[in-house]
Amino acid sequence: MAIDKQSRRLRIRRSIRNKITGTSARPRLAVFKSNKAIYAQLIDDESGHTLTSFSSVELGVKNNATLEVSKNVGTKIAEKAKESGIEAVVFDRGGYIYHGKVKALADGAREGGLKF
Repeated sequence: MAIDKQSRRLRIRRSIRNKITGTSARPRLAVFKSNKAIYAQLIDDESGHTLTSFSSVELGVKNNATLEVSKNVGTKIAEKAKESGIEAVVFDRGGYIYHGKVKALADGAREGGLKF
């Protein structure tokens, strides 16, 4: 049985979401990649609210996000989290392989001061 790339990612994503949840004290740092941008959100799953978010679109990047842009998104989401009083998060890679842009975003968030 052939499984396409998108349905495989969604299956992995559901598996990850069954294991981790975000709280108001330690929200979930969710990552989403599109062909044109990379997005990061801090989500409180108990109340179902997005606490803060940032994307490469806000940096003014119009083409596909590079590793450098992904790292900048990570540092910016960490800055916004610090302003909100958040220091620790749970990382949700969204079914993507922890490699390349996802890893760069995570490294940028760590450099910005988030702990996960």
